[in-house]
Amino acid sequence: MLFHHSAAITLHPVFASLPAPKTFFMPSHKIIIDTDPGQDDAIAILLALASPEELDLLGIVTVAGNVPLELTSRNALMLCELANKPETKVFAGCPGPLVRPLVTAEHVHGKTGLDGADLAAPTISLQTQHGVDWTIETLLAAEDDSITICCLAPLTNVAMAMVKAPKILPKIKQIVLMGGGYFEGGNITPTSEFNIYVDPHAASTVFKCGRPLVVLPLDVTHKALMQRKWLDALKELGTPVGDATYGMLSFYERFDVDKYGSSGGPLHDPTVIAYLLQPELFEGRQVNVEVEIHSELTMGMTVVDWWKVTDRTPNVTYINQINADAFFALILERFNRY
Repeated sequence: MLFHHSAAITLHPVFASLPAPKTFFMPSHKIIIDTDPGQDDAIAILLALASPEELDLLGIVTVAGNVPLELTSRNALMLCELANKPETKVFAGCPGPLVRPLVTAEHVHGKTGLDGADLAAPTISLQTQHGVDWTIETLLAAEDDSITICCLAPLTNVAMAMVKAPKILPKIKQIVLMGGGYFEGGNITPTSEFNIYVDPHAASTVFKCGRPLVVLPLDVTHKALMQRKWLDALKELGTPVGDATYGMLSFYERFDVDKYGSSGGPLHDPTVIAYLLQPELFEGRQVNVEVEIHSELTMGMTVVDWWKVTDRTPNVTYINQINADAFFALILERFNRY
């Protein structure tokens, strides 16, 4: 596995007589975040915005998922302001799946998607361009293999962009997504994880796109359980980000604690950003994954050939192990920058 580290460039000593030299950083990844905030999406977005040395965030595209599009878009704007990054471009994408009716998850995230945090209404506005069109435009203007798409949500926007403009595919360096499950089953149906289930046809399109794909499924996120000591450490930061994330995660975790009887709720979406920042925290293997789109009984199931019992060509890096302590330490360290 390749590790990416930010490269620091310092001015030559010949310029010693000039004002104190600054250190410049060349981010390791140019990224687009596709998201449906969602408390765990919020942690992922804040983690990315706190990591400019490694991540050049080109823009955020919202989609309907955890809550409807109007709310996911509003939430993304509020998070950019919470992070004091109002210059971040936010685009609204698709209001519903490609084929099926929209399914949302207010029972998990609350009616706003960010219940538990008292965030001020956004003062910044969405960009006027449709998120799918901006994604296409951005990719077509880029060099080949140069942009990573970070998917924290149903894959509607990304699939739509691929179908609308297939020429974007060579521009994509990799797609890193949270979705699916094999050993853990599903979390919205017995077989299916929410992000895949909401738009299985989009997921099937993305999984078949032929570009490098890294999947962080329930099998790994259920090994990243929040503990009370860590949540308290967020609050002890004494910052708006610390207070807001403590509140929203305290609300959010109660669903999984009640459902699974676990010691804490899992943090799903931040694993995507953490994978880019510290890939050494994760382990997995190359496997084939297909998405079920025909059976209502198993709609949205990710069929993972973990044991390679078929001759289907591996199409994803499927992550199933995480250093959870280091993962939570990374989030806390980055949030301490706010």
